[in-house]
Amino acid sequence: MTIVTNDPGWWPFIAFFRSSSYVEVAAFVAIIYDWALMFGQEVELVWGKRWSLVTLIYLSVRYAAMPYIGFGILCHITYLATNWMFVVVNSMAGVMMIVRLYAMYQRSRKILVFLIMILLAISITCGVFSERETSQISEEEAILSGIHQCSYSITGEETQITYTMVVVLYPAWQVFALFLTVWIVVKHFRELRRPSTGWIIGGWFAVLVQPHVIYAAVSCLVLGSLSPKISSSLSEGALFYGYLVEIATILQMFVLGPRLVLGIREYHAKLVADSDAGTNITTIAFREHIHLSTDSSV
Repeated sequence: MTIVTNDPGWWPFIAFFRSSSYVEVAAFVAIIYDWALMFGQEVELVWGKRWSLVTLIYLSVRYAAMPYIGFGILCHITYLATNWMFVVVNSMAGVMMIVRLYAMYQRSRKILVFLIMILLAISITCGVFSERETSQISEEEAILSGIHQCSYSITGEETQITYTMVVVLYPAWQVFALFLTVWIVVKHFRELRRPSTGWIIGGWFAVLVQPHVIYAAVSCLVLGSLSPKISSSLSEGALFYGYLVEIATILQMFVLGPRLVLGIREYHAKLVADSDAGTNITTIAFREHIHLSTDSSV
């Protein structure tokens, strides 16, 4: 069914939909720029290394941006496609976080099983809620003042609850991952207590802690969008906040996610190069002794 109307009351929604499309295009341009900027490192640290599960996840997350934003701009099956891609991409990013935390916790099987169980429970729950949400929403094409738009009609009463659950669970996971990262880093430096490693702290903070801090910051931004004062308002401030959340969420998935892998592989390669050159360095492997190899499974 196609809705055709020239009612001026729809003009604010037309402006919102148009601005949202501009935001998605801007996010796509930023992703392309980041891809061009990091392509050399990607070839060296991903394509040129032995393939693993993390490699496949990295490539899937990195190159899922085009269909995700394409579905967001096109009218057909947009809500279904973007909803499920949001769940899948965030679950893949969660796997990359688990690999990082597994290495940081000295390859502890207990922490590995614990994290897998949590992420699996979150992913299944979000999948179930996404299915319920998409089943309660029907898409319609609208022609508002001569402009084609996609419109969604809600047939169920629990759509807002399911959307809130999906939005809340992944940020909760990312904040929890940040807590575990900070905990093991602080614990390690307290046990080490070597003045000579002071300059190493900054590098490891940038590689291990900083990505999780940015993830958590974006997650808090997303949680703020659930406020009724923002979600139900068409004021300029609320709209700007919504656009900010939209572009931050896209960049979180398709820029920060891949950098979880590139950052630690780049740092590992630097440590190997310094070791081969005979530089006297102290590394943090979250164990007392480390043997630097030329291969990396992260």
